Amino acid sequence: MKQGYDVVIVGGAVIGSAVAYFLAANPDFKGSVLVVEMDPTYAKSSTSLSSSSIRNQFSNPINVRISQFGTEFIRNFADIMQVGSDRPALAFHEGGYLFLANTEEQAQTLRENHAVQRACGADVVLWQRDEVAAAFPHLNADDILLASYGRSGEGWFNNTGLMYGFKNKARSLGVDYVTDEVVAIGRQGGKITDVTLKSGAVISAGVLVNASGPRAALTARMAGLDVPVEPRKRTLFVFDCAQSPEGSATVNQGRLPLMIDPSGVFCRPEGRFFLTGCPPVEDPCSDWDDFEPRYDEFEEIIWPALAARSPAFEAIKAVNQWAGHYDFNTLDHNLVVGPHPEVKNFIFANGFSGHGLQQGPAAGRGVAELVVYGGFQTLDLSEVGYERIVENRPFLEKAVI
Repeated sequence: MKQGYDVVIVGGAVIGSAVAYFLAANPDFKGSVLVVEMDPTYAKSSTSLSSSSIRNQFSNPINVRISQFGTEFIRNFADIMQVGSDRPALAFHEGGYLFLANTEEQAQTLRENHAVQRACGADVVLWQRDEVAAAFPHLNADDILLASYGRSGEGWFNNTGLMYGFKNKARSLGVDYVTDEVVAIGRQGGKITDVTLKSGAVISAGVLVNASGPRAALTARMAGLDVPVEPRKRTLFVFDCAQSPEGSATVNQGRLPLMIDPSGVFCRPEGRFFLTGCPPVEDPCSDWDDFEPRYDEFEEIIWPALAARSPAFEAIKAVNQWAGHYDFNTLDHNLVVGPHPEVKNFIFANGFSGHGLQQGPAAGRGVAELVVYGGFQTLDLSEVGYERIVENRPFLEKAVI
């Protein structure tokens, strides 16, 4: 580790490591990069504890295009991230997403979202009740008014594989990683000057990137700044199914999609099991170290909804569960990517609100472009910049799970 770096990234999970990779891989970038990560095991990181899925079914074209880039990047990940003989394939299962609507309001939202998705070239179709029943015979579709199904480009993959692939490639390209914690950030007027680590080291910084996930607000406050991001707990359950419906679909080689029930409960295959979760009834800010699962959600919310949706889910048993944290943007539940308008060498990459894995490649590329060129070169992410935080102007996205 040197005494100074052109770019210091606070947080080394998927977002921080994506930024590091895109910087180091850019031939126009000649600088040095340091990634500071407090826990190299990543045991409690949002990356490691996520449901590791990707979808193109959003309502805002920016989010659609962010995920379209993510899909292509994940498909080609092994080739792009190869280091020597190591090719980190991500086992990408393109099972698709299936959104179900049983009210006219939900159906109208799907129609409006679909128009945006199709305009962006996403491979998404709208289905009527009989088409849903024909494609997925195990489902009870009697109450369904409309469904939206992603035929390709959506699914789930190896979450830690994505993170470690970025990290290993970045290190092979000369990025330094240090196991430490940023405890202070030096600032002179409108410029970040350095970071102080828990070990006592003071490292000068040309640019600082805040990629500290649910702790983003803590990092920002060290610089006298603010970002409306806080940890919100989400519990995931893995369940066994006495009569598994996997393989029963008449589309996509029998594979079931990630289904979002009108109740908000979601469910997808996970090997021989299924992975499920639901929006919490109450959603307070969580303690930074609170990872206790909300066990009652399975019996009180998830099982009744799934049993009503499919006879195959009447006899299920939870076999594992864990809780992770969303880096929840309290303004509008969407990513914040861009510099602070007054402290321009402090760049935010925060507030992904459960979409960090799928949005990591585009966010990492975007931040790298800001550092190298002073602006976005490929996908313009200006609408999700920090200025909207200052102006209290939410970025509209209707398809938030």
